[in-house]
Amino acid sequence: MTRAAYQLGISQPALSAMVRKLEDEVGAPLLSRIGRGIDLTEAGRAFLVHAEDAVRRADAAVRAVRELMGLEHGSIRVGGGATATSYLLPCVVSAVRRAHPGLRFYVREAGSSAVAAAVQSGELDLGIVTLPLKGAQTDDLVRIPLVHDELRIIGLRRKPAKGARTDGFRWSEIADLPVVAFEAGTAVREVLDRAAAAAGVSLNVVMELRSIESIKQMVAAGIGVGFVSRFALKAGEGLACRDGRLSRELAIVRRRDRKPSPAAAVFERILGRTLW
Repeated sequence: MTRAAYQLGISQPALSAMVRKLEDEVGAPLLSRIGRGIDLTEAGRAFLVHAEDAVRRADAAVRAVRELMGLEHGSIRVGGGATATSYLLPCVVSAVRRAHPGLRFYVREAGSSAVAAAVQSGELDLGIVTLPLKGAQTDDLVRIPLVHDELRIIGLRRKPAKGARTDGFRWSEIADLPVVAFEAGTAVREVLDRAAAAAGVSLNVVMELRSIESIKQMVAAGIGVGFVSRFALKAGEGLACRDGRLSRELAIVRRRDRKPSPAAAVFERILGRTLW
C-alpha cells in the first residue's frame, strides 16, 4: 500500500481510505491482508477485470476526442508565395510537428492572388499573402499582419567612386542593367515596378521566374541583377534601395465566416509567435 500510494502521489492513509470507500460501495472486501502484504479477493479479481476495461475505454474516449479535434490526425492546408513556403514556413511546420506529430500538411506555393482565392473558396485553410489584396472576393477574408519584408538587390557589381556609399543602391545605377525578375503580375513584381516607375526608371527585365532559388542561380551565372526577399539572404547579402525601402507587409488570411479548425488554429498561433 505504501508503494502504491507513492506511485499515485498520495499519502498511504489517503489511499487506504479510498480503498475502504470503494469496498463499501461494492459491498465486499476487494483486498485481503496477508502479513505485511495484500492480495486480491475473489471479489477484487472480478472488479479488476471491469476496472481495467473502464480505464481502457476512458483512454479511448480521450483519443477519440483529440482525433475529432484534429490535433492528432488532422490536416492543415496552407498556401503562400515563394518567400513564405521556402523561408518562413519550414521552421513553423517543424515546431507544429514537434508538438503534434500526427498532423499532416498540404503546402501550396502560388502568388498572393491565387492563394487568397484558394482560401476564399475553401481549398486552403490559411494563406500568407502580400498586402494589400485586390478583388471584391477578398472582403470575405480576415487579414492578420504577420511580418514586414524587404526586397534587396543581388548581383550588382560596381566600382564605386572614391567616397561613394556602398551600403545601398539607387535606381539610376541599374537603369540600363539586365534584370532577372519575378513574373509580371505577382505581388513582388508589383512592388518593384511601382518603385522603379516612381523613380522614373523602366526595368530592363530579360528573364522572368517564379522561384527565388532560380533567380539567385541566374544572377550568380551573370544573367543580370535580381531582387529577392531579405529572408532568402544571409546576413550582409544584398543591398537595400537608398531611394526608398522596397518593403511589403505579409499577412495571414483566412475565411471570415469560418471558425478555424483546432489544427489550423494551432498552426496560426505558432506561426504568429514564431514570426512576430
